[in-house]
Amino acid sequence: MAVIGEKLVKQLRTTGVKSTVAQRLDDAFTRWNTGLTWNDVRGVLRGDPPAKPNPRVKPHTESFWYHIRPTFYHEAVTTLYPTFRLGLLSAVFFTWEIITGLFLMIFYTPSPTAAYVNMIDIMTNVPFGKFMRDLHRIGAEGMVIVVTLHMCRTFITASYKKPRQFTWFTGVILLIITLFLSFSGYLLPWDQLAFWAVTIGTSMADAAPLVGREVNLLLRGAPDIGAGGLLRFYLFHVLLFPLIGVVFVAVHYYKVVRFGISLPPDMDAVGEDTARKVPPEKRVNFLPDIATNEIMYAAVTFAVLAILSATVFAAPLENHANPKQTPLHTVAPWYFYWLQGLLKIPHVIPFLPGADSFFANGLGLTPKVFWGVIVGPLLIAVLFIVPYIDPNPSRRYGDRKIALGIGALFAALILYLSLAGRPLGVPITGFGYVGGDPAVEVGQHFIPDEGEGVIKEMSFDALVPGTYDVIGTPSSGSAELDKMIEEINSEISSRKANADPLGKIMPADAKGTVAIEDIQVDLRKFTLFIDYTDAKGAPQKFEKYIYLHKESGYSH
Repeated sequence: MAVIGEKLVKQLRTTGVKSTVAQRLDDAFTRWNTGLTWNDVRGVLRGDPPAKPNPRVKPHTESFWYHIRPTFYHEAVTTLYPTFRLGLLSAVFFTWEIITGLFLMIFYTPSPTAAYVNMIDIMTNVPFGKFMRDLHRIGAEGMVIVVTLHMCRTFITASYKKPRQFTWFTGVILLIITLFLSFSGYLLPWDQLAFWAVTIGTSMADAAPLVGREVNLLLRGAPDIGAGGLLRFYLFHVLLFPLIGVVFVAVHYYKVVRFGISLPPDMDAVGEDTARKVPPEKRVNFLPDIATNEIMYAAVTFAVLAILSATVFAAPLENHANPKQTPLHTVAPWYFYWLQGLLKIPHVIPFLPGADSFFANGLGLTPKVFWGVIVGPLLIAVLFIVPYIDPNPSRRYGDRKIALGIGALFAALILYLSLAGRPLGVPITGFGYVGGDPAVEVGQHFIPDEGEGVIKEMSFDALVPGTYDVIGTPSSGSAELDKMIEEINSEISSRKANADPLGKIMPADAKGTVAIEDIQVDLRKFTLFIDYTDAKGAPQKFEKYIYLHKESGYSH
């Protein structure tokens, strides 16, 4: 300390206070930026050409953050094609989720008695709480989409070929981590939508032979999801999966730097990879060109997410989780629709129902076990071995018609199964449809058990109290309500004329009625009645209602 003090006093005497402070600040700034002085950083920001020797390569060799980024890129990969910046955006979304997740963790307790109340507090009492929750949720959805597109882009441009086989392998792991990160966070709000979606998801593990019961207990902490299951999913979401994700992001980035970003397929000779052999005239330095470009992409992404969260997007929060009441048409998260579609395949071998008894009695394989537990994971496992089973050395599109065709069929299969995973099944074919009684389906369409639905989206003033027949031309005095009554009439008429994929049809004498009542100040009850005669000639009356408050915020 005395030596440091002597040096400081000597410098002050020699150069004066102003120059000493400026020099000390410049030294600190240079150390902080790993060898880049203030003038170097100013040159980067202004786009000045680098000096010789180039000081801008120092951060890549000496900095913790920059060492995983190459010092320069081939100009062919700096445009939107062929990468579409999907790898960068995947990392941006991952970082975004960590930042917003840390904010939400402060106000959240992983307990069934506190979680739902915490969510309400975040949305109503915490400053910017709802905004941050919306950002976190839309970021999670966006991350799943972007990572999936990144994998598709890598396959289409054949960037998984030698020497990048292991880079692809780590990318598939990151895709799986992304899916499970989003899925594990699905339960945390502890509402009906989350509780039953995760219940369906974990029930798939229970169907696994030999270890199904143990895996199910490991995930849930009990035969049914409760305090143990919520705590497990919380730890998965905030600790295990992010930690694995950080490790494999680092490995993935290292491999990208090690072998370079693959050039557009037509630029390399067949069987060759020249991504690391960049001629000096083709090089684009990371600082400032690539860095400023990536900052721009990240800023635009953040701006889009923020605008969407502040205007049109709202993370759902349904009724408190109730293990004793299963909402109608409960589904897994949308990115697992394809797996739910697999579970709806009724036979081990389609079109051969007689073979089911042989597989069940001889091998213990039911359709649910075969398609959901065996085939489902195998579809994911196939992704890992793609680089090792593709013998074609060429990356050119014209030379890869078979591989691209198989990839297109695989994508079409996933899309078809995803449509089948929905309650309404696949349009036209009807595969996967799980509708119930036609009257119940009409009620579910307009007043769903979970989610907003069209009735909730109506403005409060349009809900004029009274009783209205759902037939002919309504005259409620509210154009919005009249339109809604006409839509209900149209839905009932359609189900009278056309049977659903299960052959169920609305009785011809079905008649609808809408009743709107004032319950208390700024609170109204909307009830839909459907009277009909069943197949046995007995009169039936379907009834479904919902309470709507003036300040509910559902209407747009």
